[in-house]
Amino acid sequence: MSASPLAALPPQQVGPAVWYGPDMARRTDWVVPLSDADIAEVEAAMAPLVARAADIARITRADFPLPSLGPRLAAALAALLHGRGFVVLRGLPVGRYSPREAATAFFGIGAHLGNARSQNAKGHVLGHVRDLGLSSRDPNVRIYQTNERQTYHTDSCDVVGLLCLKTAKSGGLSTLVSSSAIFNEMRLKRPDLLELLFQPVATDRRGEVPAGMKPYFEIPVFSWHEGHLSAIYQRQYIDSAQRLDGAPRLTPQLIAALDLFDTLANDPALNLHMEFRPGDMQFVHNHTLLHDRTGFEDWEEPERRRHLLRLWLACPGARPLPAVFAQRYGSVMVGDRGGIIIPGTTALNAPLEAV
Repeated sequence: MSASPLAALPPQQVGPAVWYGPDMARRTDWVVPLSDADIAEVEAAMAPLVARAADIARITRADFPLPSLGPRLAAALAALLHGRGFVVLRGLPVGRYSPREAATAFFGIGAHLGNARSQNAKGHVLGHVRDLGLSSRDPNVRIYQTNERQTYHTDSCDVVGLLCLKTAKSGGLSTLVSSSAIFNEMRLKRPDLLELLFQPVATDRRGEVPAGMKPYFEIPVFSWHEGHLSAIYQRQYIDSAQRLDGAPRLTPQLIAALDLFDTLANDPALNLHMEFRPGDMQFVHNHTLLHDRTGFEDWEEPERRRHLLRLWLACPGARPLPAVFAQRYGSVMVGDRGGIIIPGTTALNAPLEAV
């Protein structure tokens, strides 16, 4: 008689990172309103940097003193890494800021949470999430450059941050789901399929290939390491990796496991939808949550179109990751991991416009 699949799996997950969307929607502790005093403190730190056109990509925590807000950001980081896995800072008055002011303020706040990492082959440590009129059918396009739904995924860093500058005409909602809750549901319903998600799976790098690496990486969807359950996932890129020579083929059983994972992520009983307001800053822990964006219709006028700034952060005090993550993260060293660096990547930089 064969052993139960449960014997090969980590235990059911417990703790604040295991949450369900309807319950979370009734809570307000994940929204941190910025007071007038908070905003004044941010602007006092921002102003001298803007005045001398400081290189945003090199702003450190020491360059951006936040004596009162800083301790609250430390508490937010603890909730990100060891609690529910996300936080929304609300009320930055971006409508009165220039592009440089908004970027400087966001980067300075982010520096209190972690170290910025490159988000693409161009070495951008400040990203721009805008529809550039592209299509994900192009294997070298990443979905944030389109107006398409992203589907539930993780980014290649400990924490991803977004600052909403402008919203779309319709759509473009942010949605989150706990990967630990998905794990528990699969463990309960189909442990045989869940077991397959602890095996390496090929994920397309979309043309951004580090030196000496394959055009895809092979990391399991779920990893259990030193008592931590961590997830890495992007279904479209798993599927598109099948076009690449040498990529291991998806078996019918693995496809069934990925389909169940997607079904659970899309279940309203698990996920949480939120509508961004201009000035909202959302930070999400990639190892315990997946995030998504609904498709959107944008404004005709270029100056009104949906626009978010993005940070990828390597955070001090983050969890240990298994060595296999180095295929994507470059390193698993806490505080110095994640991001995308390839041959030809220029110096790290923070563009003020989408390029």
